[in-house]
Amino acid sequence: MSGSANNPPSPAPGLPVGRITIRPDFLAAARGHKQVRSGVLVQAARSDAAGAGVRAGFTATRKIGGAVQRNRAKRRLREAARQTLPELGRAGCDYVFVARAATPAHPWPALLDDVRTALISLARLLENDGSGQTPRP
Repeated sequence: MSGSANNPPSPAPGLPVGRITIRPDFLAAARGHKQVRSGVLVQAARSDAAGAGVRAGFTATRKIGGAVQRNRAKRRLREAARQTLPELGRAGCDYVFVARAATPAHPWPALLDDVRTALISLARLLENDGSGQTPRP
């Protein structure tokens, strides 16, 4: 029985999702495209390390609040990414989800919608820009 309270729905079949764990990969994504929504900031860039799948990283600054609030924000972003990245992510790309002040208390359907719309916009930007990198002056 998929989707019950004890069994969350499994992610949509699609791209394999890996994790970004080292700082240079987070910085590379920050140099790429970004989409800002009320509940989340999503950064994306093409990456050779992602291979045929996508990779995701999550971060929350101390501006969000104490450790409890930051961890709650990152848990919510991880779950939103788990549900949306396999179907909306672009192969060979890294995505970094940055928590905003509203993330810990943002209504779940609104947060999920923010992540979806950001990923759709980023997909369009990444397809239009072959490198996935924005030029810096």
